[in-house]
Amino acid sequence: MTRTPTFEELFRDCQRTAVHLEMRDAYMKSDPAFIDWKASKVLDPAQRWADWHAIVTEATARGVEVRRARVVSTPVSEYIRFEYDVTDGLNIAAGEDVRWLSRRGATDLALPGNDFWLFDSGLVLVNHFDGEGENMEMELTDDPEVAKLCEFAFEVVWKRATPHAEFELA
Repeated sequence: MTRTPTFEELFRDCQRTAVHLEMRDAYMKSDPAFIDWKASKVLDPAQRWADWHAIVTEATARGVEVRRARVVSTPVSEYIRFEYDVTDGLNIAAGEDVRWLSRRGATDLALPGNDFWLFDSGLVLVNHFDGEGENMEMELTDDPEVAKLCEFAFEVVWKRATPHAEFELA
């Protein structure tokens, strides 16, 4: 039986692109960082998520283009406000390019039913969450049709989305 690579290994093996499409309005509300943010505690995202920051920084330093698109309801949820607040210090600081698209602007788009990471246009890591936004499992596939669908969906969202620095929370 072939061993499934870890998320870190997927990122380290990536050569050209790693794109992530997020489409939920809340994730892991039990996350201690979210709880601290709600309590107005000062967060240093790069320190709080040091492992994540290191993985992305290493990838972008060797030329991997890392992009993240978020499709969100507006007005945004409390959790999305949290994500927005930590994006500069975490994602942007690590070299990611992040864009936001209001769900209203995605009505005519055919999007996959789950969030995903797409590595080098061919390997898809599907994120399965429960109704409360808790991570249930990840599914890895190299099915060319799934990869093609995910790449197309991401690029359509990306084209319409607003760069992080210009996005205004509603």
